[in-house]
Amino acid sequence: MSRPSRQVEGGSSAYGGAQSVKGSMLSFKRLLGVALTFAGVLLANSHGGSAPSQVVVVTLDGAITPAAADYTVRAIRKAADNNAALVVLKLDTPGGLDTSMRSIIKAILASPVPVATFVAPDGARAASAGTYILYASHIAAMAPATNLGAATPVAIGGEEPAEPLREKARKSKDQAQPTSRESLRSKQINDAAAYVRSLAQMRGRNADWAEKAVREAVSLSATEALKLKVIDVVARDVPDLLKQLNGRKLAVHGTELTLNTAGATLVEVEPDTRTRILMVVTNPSVAVILMMIGIYGLLFEFMNPGFVLPGVLGGICLLIALYAFQLLPINYAGIALMLLGIAFIVGEAFMPSFGALGIGGIAALAIGMAVLVDPDTAPGFNIPLTFIAGFVALMSIAIFATAWLALKARRRPVITGREDLQGADAIVLGDFEGEGWARVRGERWRVKSAIPMKEGERARVVGMSGLTLTVEKA
Repeated sequence: MSRPSRQVEGGSSAYGGAQSVKGSMLSFKRLLGVALTFAGVLLANSHGGSAPSQVVVVTLDGAITPAAADYTVRAIRKAADNNAALVVLKLDTPGGLDTSMRSIIKAILASPVPVATFVAPDGARAASAGTYILYASHIAAMAPATNLGAATPVAIGGEEPAEPLREKARKSKDQAQPTSRESLRSKQINDAAAYVRSLAQMRGRNADWAEKAVREAVSLSATEALKLKVIDVVARDVPDLLKQLNGRKLAVHGTELTLNTAGATLVEVEPDTRTRILMVVTNPSVAVILMMIGIYGLLFEFMNPGFVLPGVLGGICLLIALYAFQLLPINYAGIALMLLGIAFIVGEAFMPSFGALGIGGIAALAIGMAVLVDPDTAPGFNIPLTFIAGFVALMSIAIFATAWLALKARRRPVITGREDLQGADAIVLGDFEGEGWARVRGERWRVKSAIPMKEGERARVVGMSGLTLTVEKA
């Protein structure tokens, strides 16, 4: 009886050991599962709470042009592709084109990476289009001694400024209908006011002042903008801005993000070759020079077929100029005046106008360049007066030099034909009485003389009858 008992006890002991090993395995699996879950939570929090510590800095200095818009939009996309934590748009602009401004704003609104527009350095401004970009950004910041505002839109073509329009509106309340120009102007201002108000409401900024900046063209300093909740931060420079933004929570496409900018790596995005070329070409002064080179190159090729190079160079320059004019806010009356001036200058070379066509062409060129771009309609795009003066002076020198050379050529003695032989020296080739032979200008001519001539004597031509020259002793 004792033996079975020992067997049962032994079996019970083995069963208990197996249970303890199984329990240890379960505990190890539970610990491993907890560890993996904890690691997953940490990883999720790291991706959801803070972006990689890389900050992309984009410098936008000057007018908002198609080239500037292309550069900014591609930089924002590149930052998103690289999973940057933040894009800092350093802004200093007098304004620019509405289409270019809206392209930048669309890129900011669609960006998965927060964009902080920073009006810097000290003394910079975010006028006109810059104000809209500042309002559209996730974070609006300014450096001390900077300003923003004056966001009243001005239509291409030189429409009246906002203040005179408001005055006219007050004075014309009794009129039955406003003029078409006033109606168009009112639509533009209302559209701009609604646009900037919608941006302000989306970012939780002062919408009333934004509308006032559009309707009354008012401006604010950095300190005043911070007090009125137009901007979020006043910072000395980019490192100071990143220090203040560290830990700030933002809503990007409905997702709350916490900025982690402490010790972030700054990555400066420089314009590439394509953008640099576009920036140069869309300069109105450069576009005018390209147009002149193109037109004169083609004219030279047409007047002298076979040179090839002037035609090729002229065609390329003219097409580039037309492309630039298509991107710029051009007044077509200015283009017409410039073309008329070129036609007058070319006509001066073929018609005896005694300088009238040349002077008229220079005047048309100067007026055309002056009205080509209105500085009020497109700040930063106007052609400088110094450039116009220099260009007109150069063209004047060329025209007067051409006229002087033509006059000098007119005063030169004739070097061919009957007139050229009058008074020419002759050497008698043989003795003769009445008629004989003589060498004149290296050629053998039949000559006649009233007195006998001997071989080797020098004579002078005094007349010509048919192909016979009349000579006398020199």
